[in-house]
Amino acid sequence: MVHKESPPERNSFLEDLEKMDQGEILAEVDFPSQPQCSGSVSINTVNSHLARVQKGYQLEVGVKVWSDFLRIHLHPRTISIIHQYNHNGEAHRLEAFGQGESLLRGSVLEELEDRLHFFVEECDYLQGFQVLCDLADGFAGLGSKVTEMLQDTYGGRGILTWGLMPVSHPDSPPVKDLYRLLNCTLGTVHMASHSSFFCPLTLRGGLNRRTSSPVAFTYLSYDPSLWYHSSSVLALALDALTTPYRLRNNSIPMWQVADTLALSGRKVVAAYGAIPFPMMHGSCLPDALFGFSEELPWRPLSACSELGDGRCYGQWVTLKGFEGQKLISSLSPGTKPLTPLHSLHSGEAVLASYIRSFYPSAHLALQLVSAPSKLTPPFPQIFSQSVDTRGFLQSQQLPPGFPAPVVSSAPILTSLQSGPALDPWLAELHRGASAFDIRRVAPSFLSQGPEMADYQEALEQLRLLARCYRDDSGGVMRSSSEDDDDD
Repeated sequence: MVHKESPPERNSFLEDLEKMDQGEILAEVDFPSQPQCSGSVSINTVNSHLARVQKGYQLEVGVKVWSDFLRIHLHPRTISIIHQYNHNGEAHRLEAFGQGESLLRGSVLEELEDRLHFFVEECDYLQGFQVLCDLADGFAGLGSKVTEMLQDTYGGRGILTWGLMPVSHPDSPPVKDLYRLLNCTLGTVHMASHSSFFCPLTLRGGLNRRTSSPVAFTYLSYDPSLWYHSSSVLALALDALTTPYRLRNNSIPMWQVADTLALSGRKVVAAYGAIPFPMMHGSCLPDALFGFSEELPWRPLSACSELGDGRCYGQWVTLKGFEGQKLISSLSPGTKPLTPLHSLHSGEAVLASYIRSFYPSAHLALQLVSAPSKLTPPFPQIFSQSVDTRGFLQSQQLPPGFPAPVVSSAPILTSLQSGPALDPWLAELHRGASAFDIRRVAPSFLSQGPEMADYQEALEQLRLLARCYRDDSGGVMRSSSEDDDDD
């Protein structure tokens, strides 16, 4: 008897994407009226069509993995499939750090190195590598080995690593939460060691195993239990955070971004973001910042709250998407400025003055980019009714029950910081992983590595890493002997 397995069911977005790939034209209701060509459609044409699509996709129910809403075409040599483990199900999951570490050897390592060399040879100027890696499962181990290999082979290049964690894992047993804490701990230590800098990205309220409230944004109505929503918010933030070294003109080299932040061995940095940046349509940047004179407009994107005491070693701030808005105040001659910000004569000066009012002594780098972050389908419509189609605040509220406008772009303000706030963040991670005997509570976690001695060494490295961020109220680093006395 032969059993025929039916192909997986595709959501409406993937169905439309396949139609465009094959040269089919969607209904006029989905696109503005423009002449179309018959026959095959090129990759660029497909992507440009998607940028103009008017159709809304409700994927909150049908989306299970990131490929369910992937709209770009991947080069065949950028994809490697791990056959030893399953994505779904209870068995054969890639869920422990040691499993991921053991993957990168033999033929898998040779294949990765071969593919890297293929793309490196195509580069006119290789800045470095941007690594995005799951931090809560076995990919933390795989990512650690990948960054180690990159450091060994391309040590003179920038290696900027982002560790990603979802807000929650529905119906997850306590032992799996413990695994995620251990993966996060080991991944942070190893990837920070092998990278130019390491930045965790998550909308979780904290890193402990207890449930904590996710990050809330004033003008977003996202469902933190949906990875489709939370990953979209982080993608918007990442688009702004990585802008400085991705610009075609006037870009900043990756190594310079890293050197600005990773000072004196402090390779872990924290991210913050205002998504969207709350700027009224038709207003100016000083007006927008004046509304946040008591507190900064951004929220934590690394589960690391700011201390609020003005201490910071280095900071990189990016404002993206103010296209069509004024960066300075237009004052009539003889008019007294509302604030000192309103008297400045450039957007850079306005933003720098505002940031320094909170961090007066920190080294500050700024990047202002007028082009906004484009939100093409199937980006979820998670913005509040207070936001217009370009992501700016509306001067008039919509009537109750009136549908929110479809937001096609958004202004974003982000900050990458290295400062004393990371001391309690790393110390909490260390306490959580040190609070139990792993050999008794989770013996299977070490079944494929690391060895117990290596695990204990990683915990000690994490403790020392947290110490790097300790600072007294005057901003003078304490000596090692003083720290030893406190421990």
